Amino acid sequence: MVPAGASESWIGDAASETIELRVPGSLLQSTAVDMGLDPDRIGLAPECQLRDARIEHIAWALAAEARAEIPTGLIYRESLGVALAVHILARYRRTSREPSAGLTPLRMRRVVDYVEAHLRDDVSLERLARIAGVSPSHFRALFRRSMGIPVHEYVIQRRVERARALLTRGELSTGQVAFEAGFAHQSHMARCMRRVLGVTPAAIARSRARG
Repeated sequence: MVPAGASESWIGDAASETIELRVPGSLLQSTAVDMGLDPDRIGLAPECQLRDARIEHIAWALAAEARAEIPTGLIYRESLGVALAVHILARYRRTSREPSAGLTPLRMRRVVDYVEAHLRDDVSLERLARIAGVSPSHFRALFRRSMGIPVHEYVIQRRVERARALLTRGELSTGQVAFEAGFAHQSHMARCMRRVLGVTPAAIARSRARG
């Protein structure tokens, strides 16, 4: 058992058949919440030469499903995944006294890059959590620890900054700027700008004209 971020290796001394299972971090996080555990305070330790009959049973069931000419279906595979996550957390979890600090730099960079590339779209919490590899509820807490503000507020601030940059260029109408920055309409953009920057789109446009 090799937790994410750990580096472990082993060498077999005889021929054997191997099944490699990769459990998404988001599945472990959401399962921990369902089990009433604090996902910020649990983790897994590397385990070598581990023999666990239940894990073997689930692994072979998944392998049989992958080879089946007529698979049982996604709901069956998901049920096996949840059963595996529950067993791992129930038997092998390690509890820490301190919660995790936040998202790792790599995961945060992936989230930030996605937000920047999709400001014009309807950015969803579920999508950002999948990119970060954690459950939505856990993602909210980790993002706030990393950035100091809620994720929805961060997205609004980035949209405001995008709108200010576009208004300063003066190449688009106010309505086009609102659309390109991801706001529902001009009034929505104006309200967010007043709250974040303390100025209106018209004031930014006038400042550009004077400059």
